[in-house]
Amino acid sequence: MNYLNQLGSSTVLGPEFLKLSWIILPILIWSIAWKGYSLWLSARRGEKWWFIALLILNTVGIFEIFYIFGIARNKDHKGE
Repeated sequence: MNYLNQLGSSTVLGPEFLKLSWIILPILIWSIAWKGYSLWLSARRGEKWWFIALLILNTVGIFEIFYIFGIARNKDHKGE
């Protein structure tokens, strides 16, 4: 029984986890927002391979921002 009590109070659920959650939560929100917009944009533009790459690669928004402001914007300006 003692072992189960120690297992329940592991550091995963302890104060270290709460400290870490204040770092992870903003990063998670940031990443989901950029990923969602970039996936929506690539799907709307019919770019299947970009959609797959954006879906698979997790770069905390860096690859998504590159796609949105680099690739998608450059293609839009070339068409004008």
